[in-house]
This record gives sequence, structure tokens and C-alpha cells, in this order.
Amino acid sequence: MKRSDEDEYWNSSKFKAFTFDDEDDDVSSLQESRRTVNSLRQLVQEDEEDEVQKVSWSGEPVGSIAWSVQETASEGSFPKANTDAAVISRSHSGYSLSSLFKGKARSFQSDSPVKVLGPELRRSKTEYKESACEWSLDETVRRMQHGKPVYLERFRTLQDKLALLDVATGRHDGNIITAVLIYLKRTLDAEVLFRELEFRQTALRHFISHLTESQDEKLLLELLRSLRRTEEAAMVHYRKQLRLTDEKKRRDFLKDCVSLGFGAEDSAHVQDQLDLLELQRVIEMSDQEAERGGKEEIFRKFPRKSALVNLPLITTLYYCCFYHYTQPEGSFCSPAHVRRTFKLSEKQHLVTALAARARQKAWSDVEAMLSTRKLFGFTRRKCPIGFHRVVDILHKNSAPAQMLQQYVALVEDSDLRISLAQKHRCHDIVINTLKDLKDRQQLLAYRGKVDGGSAEEHKIDELLNNPQLRWKN
Repeated sequence: MKRSDEDEYWNSSKFKAFTFDDEDDDVSSLQESRRTVNSLRQLVQEDEEDEVQKVSWSGEPVGSIAWSVQETASEGSFPKANTDAAVISRSHSGYSLSSLFKGKARSFQSDSPVKVLGPELRRSKTEYKESACEWSLDETVRRMQHGKPVYLERFRTLQDKLALLDVATGRHDGNIITAVLIYLKRTLDAEVLFRELEFRQTALRHFISHLTESQDEKLLLELLRSLRRTEEAAMVHYRKQLRLTDEKKRRDFLKDCVSLGFGAEDSAHVQDQLDLLELQRVIEMSDQEAERGGKEEIFRKFPRKSALVNLPLITTLYYCCFYHYTQPEGSFCSPAHVRRTFKLSEKQHLVTALAARARQKAWSDVEAMLSTRKLFGFTRRKCPIGFHRVVDILHKNSAPAQMLQQYVALVEDSDLRISLAQKHRCHDIVINTLKDLKDRQQLLAYRGKVDGGSAEEHKIDELLNNPQLRWKN
């Protein structure tokens, strides 16, 4: 070796001295990253499994990332990788996050302090199907009761599906029966399902309830018609009109309902509802015109708060008693015409008319409704609803005290008459009733309730000191 070469050998070195001006060694970082990836490939083996979705009550696809995280949530969360020490390049490694979740739980370490945990997928689709095929009918239903996933698709034949329904019915669990019925509805022809349910009344009731709650009116109507339950089918169809608010659509719908298979009584009710809607429409048009014209004083004194159409029958009668009480019986808006057309009872008409006329303070009309003339011009008070109800109506509408006292005295039951008289401070009625009952003790107790020195107190003292009266106590 030449001396120049020898000096160069001893004076040179492959290591450089440290300075702040040196740049990062990218090559060495890349080599470190590759070593980490290679170590991952050696430690993790991807399992070749079928892509399945297992049936579960929660509806979460079994084997998905969300499901796996839920399954392993009780065991702890995944530790975070220290990405500052090593950078894993997915494009070079060929390793993905989904492959981690498919594999069994393993821990591994590379040259950098990285530790990854992956949840374990319990079974593949093939293994799950093989295990499900081994379950008996009782075992399948038992798993459903405990909220475990089941594989109902294995019941393919009609015989197997009906046997499953019979076992579920035998457990007397409505949720399980409904779940099986939903599966049968999805996999069987409607005609076949209806025919078989006809011989299984318990399952049939659950199926009708399910269709009603889910508002599957089309299938429910098909079921009821196939079972020849025409009246129930007609009622299901009739309920649709309850959701209609448009007057014309509701009237046309009711016309169609009249021709359905209702019984005689129900068919009469539907016809009455249609007639009431027609009557309300005619009255509403007439009253709207009168109200706009301002010719009727009653509409100025008592303005209408809402339209009459689609209101109940009793409300319509009240409306006619309030605004059209004096109309002749032949008029379409007369209360007598409404009562006769819809065959209302005397009690229904009287209590409604009393409330309407008392609201207007038309006390003469109230007196006339409760009075009947007999021979020789005598007048007799008569009330089929009971005078205690008349007293309540008069009190709510602030009737005069004298009129209220008059009808309190006509209450037949003595205890009820005393109670109402005390409530409305009709002292004379209380005193006279206790005198008729010969109840000295109650009369003496009532003396303390009247004002001192009043005429009522003086009257009570006279009765208590009267030696001709014979008291029972």
C-alpha cells in the first residue's frame, strides 16, 4: 500500500460527526418501517371465512366491525398504537383493518412498541348453519325467548314452518308467536297462510293484532274477507273515514260504506251519519249566508265559534236549539226535525235543549219544557231526567235564586233535596224537609248554620218550641 493510500485509510471514517445541520436519514426510517411490516406478516395469518350475516334480535349484522366492537366492549378497549415509533404503510404491507377483525385475537410486537388486539369472530356461516340445523324446534323457540340469534331460514317446507308456529304457540309467548308469524308472512303465499291460520285461532288473533298495529290495512282486509268476516272487514274499511277531514271526500266515502257488508243495525248507523253530514252541510251554508248578511240578531249577539260540519249529533241538536229553537217543525234546521230524523229519545232532547236555552237565559223556554197542562187548566211539573239535573243546569247558567229554589223543592229524594238545598243556601227547603222528617236533632244542628237573628233562625225556634209537633228523636 502506498503511503498516500495508507494515510487516507487511517484519517477517513464512514461515520460522520454530529452536527445540527445534518438532515434526517429517510433511508434508515424506511428500512425500519419495512422491518415492522414484515414482522406483522409473519405473526398474523388471515383466516379464510365466508362473508355471512347471522340473524340476531338486535338487527346488527354479526361479524361486522360494529358488532365485534360491541362483543368485546366488556373485555376492554383496544390499546392505541404508538405511531411515533413506527409508521405502518398499508399500501406496502398488504394488511388491512378488516383482516384484523376477521382473525382471532392475537398480540404481537415489532421492533417498535406496537401492540394490537383483534376480536374473535365466533363462527363462520358454514359452521353456524351446521349448528343451527342441529337445533330442535323447542331449542329454536327457547333461543328466541332468550333473545339469542336463530336461523329461521332452515325451516323451508310448509310442514316445518307450521310445526315451528305450533311450538311457539304452545309456549304462550306473544312476542315469539308474532316473530314466527312475520317470518311466515314473508315466506308463504298469503292464501296458504290464511288457510292454515283458520285452524289456529290463537295465532290468528295475534296475526290480526299485528296487522292492526302495523296499519297493514290491505292485508288485513284480505285476511278478513278470506275468513268470511264481512262485518269486521267492513268496519276496518269504515275506520278510514275517521282520518278524513275534507267534507266532500268523507261524504263520498260514507256513500261507499253503505254498500258494504254491515249488519242491519250498523248499516243504519252509517246511513244516519251520511244523513247528518248532508243536513249539517245544508244548515252551514244557510247560516253562513245569514251571518254575512247581518240580518239575524242572534248571530250578532252570539257569534258562531266554529263550523257545524263533522260535529257529533248531540252537538248538532244543541246548535239547532241555540240558534233555531223557534223554527217550525217542518224546517230542516228545527230541533224537532233533528230529533224526529235521527230518532233521539225524550231525555236526550230535553237535557240538550235545557242546556242550550239556559245558556241564552231564556227562562220562559225552560219553564215551558218542564211544564205540562192537564184538564181544567192545571199545570204540572214533569222532568224525565230528574229535577236534580235541572238544578245543576240552572246553577251552571246562573239562574235566578227564586227559580233555582223552586226546582230544588221538586227533587223527590229527601236526602238529595237537603244536600242540594244546603249547597245552594235554600234554607226554607232544608227546614221544611227536616220538619216533614220529624228530625229534631238535625234541625237543631242546622240552627247553628244559619245567621243569628235571621228569619230562618226564628222559624227554627218556633218549630222546636211547638208542642203539637211530635219528633222521632
